[in-house]
Amino acid sequence: MSFPPQGEDTRDSVKVSPPRLVLGPVHPFAKGSLTVTGAQYCTEVGSIGNSYTEIEAVTLTAPPGYTLEEIGFGFTGAVKSSSTGEGVNWKWQGSDDGSSWTDLIAEQTVAADASSYADVSCSGRFAPTGNFLGTGTTFKVRMVAKSAVAVGETATGKTKNSSYIIGTYRRS
Repeated sequence: MSFPPQGEDTRDSVKVSPPRLVLGPVHPFAKGSLTVTGAQYCTEVGSIGNSYTEIEAVTLTAPPGYTLEEIGFGFTGAVKSSSTGEGVNWKWQGSDDGSSWTDLIAEQTVAADASSYADVSCSGRFAPTGNFLGTGTTFKVRMVAKSAVAVGETATGKTKNSSYIIGTYRRS
C-alpha cells in the first residue's frame, strides 16, 4: 500500500516540509500457503552453529526519484535450540549492497528449547546509517541467528509474515 506524496503546505505561504512519500506497511517476509491461524513462516533454517546465518532476506525497491529518509519496522521471528535451555542469538540487519550489513538492532539472546519455538520481535524507527543508507534503487533487510553456545549446540530460526516495513522517502 502506498500513500501519495505530501506536498507543500501553502497556508500563509509558508513551506512546511519538502515533499515526502510514505510506503507501507509492506509485509515482504514469510510468503507461502494460507493457514487457518493466519500465521505464516518462511521455511525454517536449521543446524545453525555459532556463526550468524541468514534466516530470510528481502529486497525492497525505492520509488524512482526518492531517497530513503527513515524506516519503520516491526520484525517478528521465532528461534529454537537443539537442546533445552540453551541460548540463541538473533538480530535484524539492513544493507544497501547485500554484502555489508548494518545492525538494525543489537544482538539479542533468548533461552530456547528444542521442543518449541521462542517468539522474538523488535520494532521502532531507524534513520539509515553506515552500510544501510537507502540511497540506491534497492536495499535489503534480513534476520540472522546463531547458537549462543560455543560448541555442540545448534539453532533453528524462521521469520513470520506479520513482519512489516514502512519507508519514508524524500525527493532526491
